[in-house]
Amino acid sequence: MIDNLLSFLTYEKIYYITNIGVIPFWLLLIFIPNHIITKFFVKSVIIPLLLSTAYLFIVYQIYITENIFEIFNLYLGLNELYALFANEAFLLIFWLHFLSINLFAGNWIASDSKIFLVPKFLVILSLILTYFTGPIGLLVYWLIRVFYAKKINFYD
Repeated sequence: MIDNLLSFLTYEKIYYITNIGVIPFWLLLIFIPNHIITKFFVKSVIIPLLLSTAYLFIVYQIYITENIFEIFNLYLGLNELYALFANEAFLLIFWLHFLSINLFAGNWIASDSKIFLVPKFLVILSLILTYFTGPIGLLVYWLIRVFYAKKINFYD
């Protein structure tokens, strides 16, 4: 049974499952950010738990099949980073990292926008930008937030 599960969980399938799997949570954040379903699934530990489980599974696969310490080469320069991304396991780890951080940022935007009464259209725009571009969406939200908060706050 475990062998069947391990043969099913290829890097390609994990990539597709996680990519498609986060979309419903983004849709919940966009359309019903204050609903109990959104609070239960998106604003709880469920998503980080699922994504970190996939992350740990891949780290374990790297550990048993390759040299896990290759990851430290990414600090040596762009060529080493490029070489590390040529390995699909390491690339998938970074992609899971990207999905997790973007969803966390989107969750923060949805929660923070309630405090400053940011219009829904501007929140949706920020969430879509955050989904696709991460930091740019967060910056756009922060600029919108400055306007609605009527102050610049660098540490919130």
